[in-house]
Amino acid sequence: MISNGKKFAAVIAVVLLAVTVLAVPVSAGRTYQTYTYSIDGTALHSPDAYTPLMAIDSTYMGLEKNLDSPSDLLVDKNDNVYIADKANNRIVVLDRYFKLKFEISKFTNDQGIPDSLNAPSGAYVTDDTIYVADTNQNRIVTFDLEGKFIKVIPEPESSLFDTGSVYKPVALVVDDYNRIYVVSSTTYQGIIVMDDDGTFISFIGAQKVTISAWDKLWRKLMTKDQKAQSASYISTEFNNIDMNDKGFIYITTSSIPDNKVASAIRSKTSSGDYLPVKMLNKSGHEVMMRNGFWPPAGEIEFNGSRSDGSINGVSKIVDVAVGPEYTWSIIDSKRQKVFTYDEQGNLLFAFGDSGSQLGNLVSITSICYMSDSRMLILDATNKNITVYQREPYGDILITALKNQNDRQYDKAIDDWTEILKRNSNFDVAYIGIADALYRNGEFTEALDYYKAAYATDGWSDSFKEIRKDWISKYILLIPVIIIAIIAAVFFFFRFAGKVNKRAETSGTKRTFGEELLFAFHLIFHPFDGYWDLKHEKRGSVRAALVYLALAIIAVFYQEIGSGYLVNPQGYYSGFAWSAMGVIVPFLLWVVGNWCLTTLFDGEGNFKDIFVATAYALVPIPLAIIPTTLFSNIALKQELDIISFINTVALIWTFLLIFVGMMVTHDYTIGKNFITTIGTIVAMAFIMFVAILFTTLVGKIVSFITNIFVEINYRL
Repeated sequence: MISNGKKFAAVIAVVLLAVTVLAVPVSAGRTYQTYTYSIDGTALHSPDAYTPLMAIDSTYMGLEKNLDSPSDLLVDKNDNVYIADKANNRIVVLDRYFKLKFEISKFTNDQGIPDSLNAPSGAYVTDDTIYVADTNQNRIVTFDLEGKFIKVIPEPESSLFDTGSVYKPVALVVDDYNRIYVVSSTTYQGIIVMDDDGTFISFIGAQKVTISAWDKLWRKLMTKDQKAQSASYISTEFNNIDMNDKGFIYITTSSIPDNKVASAIRSKTSSGDYLPVKMLNKSGHEVMMRNGFWPPAGEIEFNGSRSDGSINGVSKIVDVAVGPEYTWSIIDSKRQKVFTYDEQGNLLFAFGDSGSQLGNLVSITSICYMSDSRMLILDATNKNITVYQREPYGDILITALKNQNDRQYDKAIDDWTEILKRNSNFDVAYIGIADALYRNGEFTEALDYYKAAYATDGWSDSFKEIRKDWISKYILLIPVIIIAIIAAVFFFFRFAGKVNKRAETSGTKRTFGEELLFAFHLIFHPFDGYWDLKHEKRGSVRAALVYLALAIIAVFYQEIGSGYLVNPQGYYSGFAWSAMGVIVPFLLWVVGNWCLTTLFDGEGNFKDIFVATAYALVPIPLAIIPTTLFSNIALKQELDIISFINTVALIWTFLLIFVGMMVTHDYTIGKNFITTIGTIVAMAFIMFVAILFTTLVGKIVSFITNIFVEINYRL
């Protein structure tokens, strides 16, 4: 019989155990917390695509000598597994059940001399040959599928190699024509392409290098000897390679400076110049599609991607593997994460974390896929292979991609719809459904799905077909509308010209209508117009206020009335912010110019500056309102027209302000230019003082409020 004291102790022990278990963060033991990224960079939870199944160590494999610094992992078409066991100078070959078949280490070469591998870093397997990158021996050695020696492929020779360069093959792939593509860890000219007998063919894919403007100038001033002694500007070397069954080559590098990678990611570039993974065709041209929200480069959160913020900087990409249906994965050795993308460059899922529990990794080194929906990841520190099994969510995802690639669009729609039931935040599914609808000719339905994923390219293509159909229906009406608009604009300016000419010689007091219409003379004849505005009193404060209000309305309308392609997320700040965006810089300019020109003999008073500046705003509503209307029927490639027109309007406004101040104050061009620069400085100073004053008042109010609260509490 158990005593009460023992019962109490047992209860306490159970409680402590439960608290300990519950206190362990879930993410610490699960590398398969899966996520994707939204358009604004927010990490969105995703169902598990892969989960860890088991960890395969040396004992399980049946190795007499444990793995030591394994550097590469690959699988052949029969799911045999190959490990480049670098420190043990061997290639370990396992069967599909991860049991040892044989090792490749020592052999007799083609000269009949005993030979051996020395720190092999990588391998590649074709239908009948095993290619080994024998790194420290500066060569490639080939074996048959039973591990029997075939031949040595020596170091290639070419005048294109730098003098004194060292050939260090670390990874390779072989195409259908037995051309070998070699990554050499000390070769900067790009991927080495050679025949299977070692004959050099070319370099492809050299990493782009930039030289700062200062370095360019400095090198121009150097003597010939100084240039020879200075550090050469060389491209960045690659670290790994893979090839898909279309013959496209994926290459990775971790040597690009972090700031350049970060800048490329933030700019959402479609160029691979400074990104850590690229896809090349056999000619060496970069052809990767980067149609996702973010370019494929691993982590996009640079300032601490873990809760403790201990990991900073861009991902360190060390390997790439081609998966099913032209998916591909890269691994980040800095965060121990896997990032998987589709052929278009959309992030399908990401998972991973560092740790010692099953599925977590310490030093991720290599990744590959098996044919039976398993993924293998090599951990150099743990010296094992972690096997991941694809989950039902991943199966549906691959099936959807397959049906899409096979042009089975109706089936693809069903698959993507099923995915959305499991993951409503998955933008790739919305795009997949939209693409299928588009190819089926259901353009209107496709718009909604493209819009849900902010896929502006697809939305524009669908809208193009809808607009084309609409134009064909109203082909006779459209020219009539265009002619009517042109005629209306022509007659309006003709009417304004007559009114302005009559008002110029009437000698009577200007009407409000004449004051308003005078702006359409001023914007085309600024020197005469601003002279008449000041000296002939052709304008007024009330008309100036109207044009200031029209500029505010135009800016606000641009926010709320722009088409989807201009503002896909539908963000707008509200009328008050739009008004402040016009009024604040307007008043800062007027006040700053008035303060400065008062000191520098300007002939214009505050009213003159206010009216002249307000009349200069006329081009803004004249441009913004029509372009905003046009943005609702424009295609993506036509948005540059809108941007160009709005830019011309802003430049026009700035020129009118410049001329207006020169005429108003009777300045020369040089003095007016200096005064304009001074006004901009004055605007900045006024803003600084205003912010300082506001902050000070806020602190005083807070101090007084705290005193009253304290007194009230005491009483």
